[in-house]
Amino acid sequence: MNKHGDAALVEDCLRGDGDALVVLIERYEKPIYNAAFRMLKDPDDARDVTQTVCLKAMENLASYDPRYKFYSWVYRIAINESLNWIKRRDRAGGRTTDEIPSPLPGPDLAVDRLEVSDHLQAALAELPTGERAVIVMKYFLECSYDDIGQILEIPSKTVKSRLFTARRHLRDRLAARGLLASSRSA
Repeated sequence: MNKHGDAALVEDCLRGDGDALVVLIERYEKPIYNAAFRMLKDPDDARDVTQTVCLKAMENLASYDPRYKFYSWVYRIAINESLNWIKRRDRAGGRTTDEIPSPLPGPDLAVDRLEVSDHLQAALAELPTGERAVIVMKYFLECSYDDIGQILEIPSKTVKSRLFTARRHLRDRLAARGLLASSRSA
């Protein structure tokens, strides 16, 4: 993701260039959806959040500061909107999904790989939302510690601490599913 390219696209958007807006949306729609899906565990909710994030980003484009990476700015909106969605969902009765769809495309992949992916997604879904957020940003969105800190508005040291705890909890959940040796046996 090219920071300079994104900043130039934002400038073009602010001047009314609809094509630049289309390029920005096409560039970030899938990563936003992936982040929302990993946070929400539901494809329909993730699509709704993605649409909301795109709208909020368009409406607030003038508040973007080009000194920072655009993707950090838009991911902050995505993560915050996902967290808000979870809070609203919990207040409305805590709807949950027992079956979590695999993010991998189906039939052409080996069955064992699909099973591992399902177990990973299920274990990820069991993490508290704050821990899930740092795992998603670090390993699925490939954000740096500094980027995660900017998105969550916390120091990089706090990101590292949360990530350490989140990885340990994820490892424990995967071990409970028989996918890893238990970390408690050492």
